[in-house]
Amino acid sequence: MTPVGRITGRAYPLGRDNIDTDVIIAADHLKTISREGLGKFAFMPIRAEPGNIFDDPEFAAAPILIAGANFGCGSSREHAAWALGDLGIKAVIAASFSDIFSSNAYKNGLVAVALPTADVARLMQLAEHSPVTVDLADMTVSAGNEQFAFSLDPFRRESLMGGLDEIALTLKSEPAIAAYEARQAIPARPAA
Repeated sequence: MTPVGRITGRAYPLGRDNIDTDVIIAADHLKTISREGLGKFAFMPIRAEPGNIFDDPEFAAAPILIAGANFGCGSSREHAAWALGDLGIKAVIAASFSDIFSSNAYKNGLVAVALPTADVARLMQLAEHSPVTVDLADMTVSAGNEQFAFSLDPFRRESLMGGLDEIALTLKSEPAIAAYEARQAIPARPAA
């Protein structure tokens, strides 16, 4: 995983509640085990709407998405986090997230920031014309001259900032694991 400390750029002001994983990436695209190429299929039902924000050149390659409550509800597909990452989104700001999406986001280096509904609404207004910054070190989201504090599980925050996925976290303990295995080794019996 790539370390994440600060993400700055335009933000897609989606603002909708209950964006489920079927909207993020349809089941037709779940047959792959590759994380690449899914971004072009992300949000297809919304992209079918005239004037949608995902096809607006003003928000092209925005690294942040602002949504409403219950983002990522639905099935547990990890492909939803993959599709967002492939689309270039590095952080999602919403009033709330489904637990499974939040977990999948974290495991794939995607920052999921929960803010109160009123803060999300204000951020949506600011994002129309201002870049947005998500800062994990300060635990703030800022746009224009306004700043919003958020909280994040300390372990997830440290992992995201260090770029540590589950394998990298395990490898950090390699000396302790090797020492344990050495203590548990059964001595070889002498040949008779």
